[in-house]
Amino acid sequence: MFSIIQAAGWPIWPLIACSILGLALIIERFISLKTDRIVPPKLLDEAIMVSNASIPGPDVVAQLEQNSVLGEVLASGFRTLNSNPKVSESDLRSSLEGAGRQAAAKLQRYLGALATIASAAPLLGLLGTVIGMIEIFASQGGAGGMGTSPGGGDPTQLAHGISIALYNTAFGLMVAIPALIFWRYFRARVDAYLLVMEVSAERFVRHLLRVRR
Repeated sequence: MFSIIQAAGWPIWPLIACSILGLALIIERFISLKTDRIVPPKLLDEAIMVSNASIPGPDVVAQLEQNSVLGEVLASGFRTLNSNPKVSESDLRSSLEGAGRQAAAKLQRYLGALATIASAAPLLGLLGTVIGMIEIFASQGGAGGMGTSPGGGDPTQLAHGISIALYNTAFGLMVAIPALIFWRYFRARVDAYLLVMEVSAERFVRHLLRVRR
């Protein structure tokens, strides 16, 4: 592996940094976007059940908020009614919508960085290719020098330029393709979570309005 890095030259180091960062982001998103951390299946039903008679107190609301991202959205509805039992329907919906926007930002965290890696890695590979081509042309400019081939090029420098060009192109694609795949996967997953949260919030608003009456 080290011999490949040596053959690829210094342009491969930014790609290695991108690959390490991309892998760290992918692992972090896999851990953070687990269903139990975002939208536990029975959480909405449990929140509705504990508030059938009345709005729960601060301790229950705090526990709900710490449960998951959906719990944060539902807890915002409880807090709004606790602070103002006569709050209007539009203000109640605005409260949950604001919490939903914050939740969306939390779910989309680091996805922009992953998309940047997917876009930048091929360009970094292309940079290495261009540098390799420069090495190749430089090796052809040594006509008449000692140690050069009859064609005027230094075979060692020529081979080094080719290796830089090919290794960087290949490594750039090896970094970009998985980053793009996982970015699209996480985007789809986040969109699915946001849809579930939107439907849950709408159902929860109707429930809170019934309890208030």
